[in-house]
Amino acid sequence: MFPVDAAELDERIAAFDVSGVREGRIETIDEADPVDAVVATLAVREAGGIPLVADERWPAAYRADLRELVSSHEPAPGVGWATSTSGSSGAPRVILRSPVSWAASFPAVAELLALTAADVVYLPAPLSASMSLFSAAHARAVGASLIVSTATAVAALDSATVMHGTPFALGVVIDAIDSGAPHRLRAALVGGARLEPGLRARAEARGIRVVAYYGAAELSFAAVDTDGHGLRSFPGVELRHDKGELWVRSAYVASGYLGSSRGALRRDDEGWATVGDLVAIHDGALGFVGRSDGAILTAAATVIPEEVEAALRGIRGVDDAVVFAVPNAGVGSLVGVVLEAGGGVNRPPLRDVREQARALLAPSHLPRQWFVTERFPRTASGKPARSQISADALEGRIERHE
Repeated sequence: MFPVDAAELDERIAAFDVSGVREGRIETIDEADPVDAVVATLAVREAGGIPLVADERWPAAYRADLRELVSSHEPAPGVGWATSTSGSSGAPRVILRSPVSWAASFPAVAELLALTAADVVYLPAPLSASMSLFSAAHARAVGASLIVSTATAVAALDSATVMHGTPFALGVVIDAIDSGAPHRLRAALVGGARLEPGLRARAEARGIRVVAYYGAAELSFAAVDTDGHGLRSFPGVELRHDKGELWVRSAYVASGYLGSSRGALRRDDEGWATVGDLVAIHDGALGFVGRSDGAILTAAATVIPEEVEAALRGIRGVDDAVVFAVPNAGVGSLVGVVLEAGGGVNRPPLRDVREQARALLAPSHLPRQWFVTERFPRTASGKPARSQISADALEGRIERHE
């Protein structure tokens, strides 16, 4: 049943058995019911443990590797939260952070959203996603009610006043409202991918204030855009860019990784941190370009996939795009793309898409191999499952178009 209010959470957390929780040790939260998962997570944290929320969609091999990682390494003192992500090899990687690294940003987020105990916060992504875990902790701190459910957006909108999710999740919500779903939503915190201006405009036309942000699981909040005029430094965050690479300094940065896992997070001796994201600055606003370790080297050019994807998403009929490297002995890699384009009359002819792409992209950035599918597989938070999509294309499970 939802929403779950502060009084119900108090009651259920008090009744939760924490006798086996050890302070400073990771406890895997594996409840299938989303409300049970929230209760267990908050109970473990409040008992001094470190909750690590599992996702029922994780493959058995991933779960086994994660259990091995957790059982064979002990977190350093001061850790309060843990989230799992996979590395480039698909092996699990656990990000660790102190309680204050999230709590320090609670006042700023509350002010940006005008969030109070009277609000009902809708979290469309599973609790295993760091954005949902953050907002569950934040709602607990301010006394707001929560909707954490696999229920449809239509059902959630009947009660929710605030949501926190990806642009994809916001699009689902706006589509539901456009189809006639009644709603009480007044604000949306949106991150995880670039927010298209058209989607912001659609939300604002329906009375929903949109607060977009840039961040990463390791960095937490870094930049924020409250009015559609561009991303600027999030309260409490210093930003600098070194040869296009974004570095941040704040109290919100994660502690690091569990064990010997290596990830994108790097630090210097002065407290600055980066995950390798590339940015451009225009009129004082931050523009996300891509991830430095995701660049495609093709012949003499360096192609940032996100730049090509942004151009292709501007073509009518293209819902989304994932650009990836296609191995090629002659030039190192070719640029490949999988387009997400609706079926039927809404799907544009590929020749038209290619013609428009030629007008938008330099020859070095123009995809050489094109694949089309009606719907992308997506991660728990709604982002395209990039590694799966590229693997499906390269291994022939998505139709290639000459």
